[in-house]
Amino acid sequence: MVSGFRSVPLDGYNFMRRFHSYGPVDCEEHFCLPREKLIQSCTKQLMGNPAKSGHYFTIWAPRQTGKTWLMRQVKKEIKKQYGDDFIVGTMSVQGIIMEDNDPDDVFLRQVPRLFIESFGLEIPPLENWDQWINCFSNKDLFEKPLILFIDEFDGLTPKIIDRLITLFRDMYLKRDHYLLHGLALIGVRAVLGLESERGSPFNIQRSLHIPNFTNQEVKELYHQYEKASGQMIAPEVVQNIFETTRGQPGLVSWFGELITEKYNPGLSQVIDDAVWKTTYQKACYTEWNNTVLNLIKKARTQYLPFVLKMFTKADMNFIFYADWCAYLYMNGIIDTESQTNNGGKSVEICRFSSPFIQICLFNALTHGLVGEYLPILALDPLDDLADVFIGSELDLPALLERYKNYLQRMYVAGLNPWKDQPRRTDLHLTEFAGHFHLYAWLLNAIGRRCTISPEFPTGNGRVDLHIRCGEKCGIIEVKSFTDRSESLKARQQAATYGTQIGLKAVTLVLFIPVKDENVLAQISDQEVIDGVRVSVCAIGWV
Repeated sequence: MVSGFRSVPLDGYNFMRRFHSYGPVDCEEHFCLPREKLIQSCTKQLMGNPAKSGHYFTIWAPRQTGKTWLMRQVKKEIKKQYGDDFIVGTMSVQGIIMEDNDPDDVFLRQVPRLFIESFGLEIPPLENWDQWINCFSNKDLFEKPLILFIDEFDGLTPKIIDRLITLFRDMYLKRDHYLLHGLALIGVRAVLGLESERGSPFNIQRSLHIPNFTNQEVKELYHQYEKASGQMIAPEVVQNIFETTRGQPGLVSWFGELITEKYNPGLSQVIDDAVWKTTYQKACYTEWNNTVLNLIKKARTQYLPFVLKMFTKADMNFIFYADWCAYLYMNGIIDTESQTNNGGKSVEICRFSSPFIQICLFNALTHGLVGEYLPILALDPLDDLADVFIGSELDLPALLERYKNYLQRMYVAGLNPWKDQPRRTDLHLTEFAGHFHLYAWLLNAIGRRCTISPEFPTGNGRVDLHIRCGEKCGIIEVKSFTDRSESLKARQQAATYGTQIGLKAVTLVLFIPVKDENVLAQISDQEVIDGVRVSVCAIGWV
């Protein structure tokens, strides 16, 4: 339990609905949004011309964004609009456990169970795919046109997905011979054909992406809690939740669970900024969240170099047809943003899906790249860092001299601090290696007496390490050196940022792929820009 806060017993909430972040939301038990336009759009796409033929299409979104909830709402809407004119079945294939090399009959044996669960119909065991496709033309089974949702479609093996895609495409082209009026495949990636040599089974324009909550929708969701509980939530808290999650439905509701239950100071008190800061700190470092763990796992695939590159490069082009980009986007790791380049042209660039996901990835990847322990002591055993802490401000340049000494002590000991760190094809270290390494060193050097919080004020391409030790605080802005003019520009930007957040001093670290101490010394200096003291520390790495 956090000092100053008490966990509110769940029994205290039995009189009202709650926030819910795992599995489909039940609007009778949970705070929820109607999202009527989304429901109507999905219903319209699925039904097409009700008197003639509907559409086969896909519903896709990352985890915990409301795919299953939408399916259930559309099913109710079809019932409301068309009564008993259609048979509506929702088939979940999540429970089918298969290995990639399993024969097809492992899936076919499960079909009778799926039909019982979906339609309440008993069918004999299937022996081949012809019998599967014949089920959808059998008027003895279906006396009315059929609307079918297949949930968790990505859970099937690529071979089975490809087989089903082929068969559904054939049914779509011969719709007059089948009772399958409309079909919605629900998942993340496979439903769009990105893992199939044959591509999507349907016109890609007939896909429906479930968007995040808007700012107004997040406000409405938390207003429901205020109205039900009588407890006020400060408007800036709700705004912070929207900005840090960018409206990702599962995370928005998860933070609702945390601030209204686990870290709620009591129904008689306002959930204010202090509650939010404590909650967010715990969410970033100690609270377990399955969605976050899943995204970290997804990031550690063969596309990890692209994820790492985004921490230091602000203008990576978003190209949906690049495998890495599509994979990261459709799994909720990255998003796209329109920007105007130096030539005045609008371009699409990659950005992390939310600041919260970005900081969780940064912490997880730091541990993965550097490890839990440094190979030698972060500080000399007799170093008490007195000069760093003795003044009215933190002396961060003095602290960074310890980091440079640490690197030198490693070299003297015959250890390469950059061993096993990612390198480019020209064998130079990738830009992000230094960023993660410095953060890991700071955690080891002063993590027991200070809080070090990574922040990303411009999204991608820049990492700021906010350091707070008691009442003293400071910022280390970490960048990779490109050329002299860019480094001068970085100083001005650092000064501007210091002014914005009310600091009189900012420290800028530049990682440079050289070991010449004369060059490093000429770049490392201090100057006052617009009333802010900017200290530059150049660190060589090869």
